[in-house]
Amino acid sequence: MSVDARVEQVPEAVGRRIREVRAERGWTLDELADRSGVSRRMIVNVEAGTSNASLATLLRLASALHVSLSSLVEDSAEVAGPVVTRPDGRTPLWVGRFGGTAVMVASADTPDMLELWDWTLEPGDEYRSPAHRPGTHELIHVLRGRLRLTVGTAVHELRAGDAISIEANEAHAYACAGRSTTRFSMTVLEPLARVRP
Repeated sequence: MSVDARVEQVPEAVGRRIREVRAERGWTLDELADRSGVSRRMIVNVEAGTSNASLATLLRLASALHVSLSSLVEDSAEVAGPVVTRPDGRTPLWVGRFGGTAVMVASADTPDMLELWDWTLEPGDEYRSPAHRPGTHELIHVLRGRLRLTVGTAVHELRAGDAISIEANEAHAYACAGRSTTRFSMTVLEPLARVRP
């Protein structure tokens, strides 16, 4: 199946999971909108599977629902033991204007959100991320090319082989800083607030 075909299947499954978690919490659409900062209209469209929500929107909804992003976008079937993901089964959760992609490669079922990402940025691509909840850390390892990482007002120029650890509790951005493809891996650890049933 092509990447485009897989991306088209994502909105319906994500919408269904968001609706299920919201129902488990006993929240109305207005409550989720207030807690997430995402408009009620957008949530309606996302839950209906008619809107391919941006990565930033999905992160805001996951944070408000106190669940990991992976629990919203991955197959919800219960699987015992280690899960192997294959490249042909991964769907980009972000596609840049110039062809870059962000793919969640793996996640772990822990009390907090723990994810491994594979990012590719083409020249001209940039992704701006809103602040994550306090205590969130990102570990970034540049595999190819040059990455410009902006965290708040600080700018870090990274080359292939460089690595950095950041607190991601303020707005940050990743950009291709050269004339060729930039590729980096990123591990995200974000503490999840606990919600009483």
